Amino acid sequence: GYFMIPLVKPYLAPKEEMMPAIEEILYSGYIAEGQAVYDFEDDLKRFIGNPDLLAVNSGTAALHIALSLLNIGEGDEVISTAMTAEPTNTTIALTGAKIVWGDVDERTGLLSPNSVREKITDRTKAIMLVHYAGMVCDMDEFNKISIEYDIPIIEDAAHAFGSRYNGKVVGNNSRFTCYSFQAIKQLTTVDGGAITFANESEIPFARKLRWFGLDKKVSRLENDISRPGYKYGMNNVNAAIGRIQLKNYSEILERCISNGRFYDTQLDGVSGIKLIPYYSNTSPSYWLYTMRVEDRDNFIKMMESEGIAASILHHRSDTHSVFAQSKCELPGLDKFYSEFIHIPCGWWIDDETRNNIVDVIKKGC
Repeated sequence: GYFMIPLVKPYLAPKEEMMPAIEEILYSGYIAEGQAVYDFEDDLKRFIGNPDLLAVNSGTAALHIALSLLNIGEGDEVISTAMTAEPTNTTIALTGAKIVWGDVDERTGLLSPNSVREKITDRTKAIMLVHYAGMVCDMDEFNKISIEYDIPIIEDAAHAFGSRYNGKVVGNNSRFTCYSFQAIKQLTTVDGGAITFANESEIPFARKLRWFGLDKKVSRLENDISRPGYKYGMNNVNAAIGRIQLKNYSEILERCISNGRFYDTQLDGVSGIKLIPYYSNTSPSYWLYTMRVEDRDNFIKMMESEGIAASILHHRSDTHSVFAQSKCELPGLDKFYSEFIHIPCGWWIDDETRNNIVDVIKKGC
């Protein structure tokens, strides 16, 4: 049969590691949020290097909690990017705030600090950054903007678990950093997410928002709901999966990075292709390998005829009618969006396959 090298493929730890862990939790008598979740949180804290972290049931939940902690609602503005998966912006829309599109840097597809500066008003309550495909935004510049205007940053790191800024894993910089452990992410718990904090003092309130407005650390009789929260907790089953996944994760991540760096060197200077420059003090996790090609339609056809998936994977957000009032000119995005492409880069790509992928590209371009 015809086999296509896929762009995304969930990594799941070996059956003999995974199944006993799941079985133990499933029949333990306690499958809701409990010790397994807190243990998974501890594992994540160690990996990220930030002790202030909560696990939740999705990356979307993480984003919603961050926006809620900032009390963002009607009349407020959040500067965001249209170059992302849909939940980044549908979650902002849920709060009632207006999304203001910042343009992207046409070389990288990442939110442009210069554009963001131009879009700030006295209604701007947050800047939502997306580390698209695992590439890290220009954080040196964004940190300056955040301090200068006193506007908090939410980093959407759904694609960037293990990307780095200033030598540290992403999640040690901004007021909030949000992760997704959804099915096809580099680390999957089937579904799940997490949020890291710059201020430890925000965790008790975030913990309440995670669980209807109740504090799980206090008995229900002593609890008082001062503000209604959500049902955003993680359960012990997803957490047990996450703990086993995380044990194997450094090898998975190393493979993605090794493949990405291989492409960075091997495709440099190939005609018809522009590589993406990475900002200073950043290194990508290479969830997807992203580059720009002159003739994308033919590039995709050529790759697929050789059994290699190539795709844009995400659709720009600003075309959805729900965001109609935010419509504006985004020349950087127009340019980037017409040229960018992803090629397979993940843990399933071995040395032979990546050599083959490079050969196909060199031959075709």
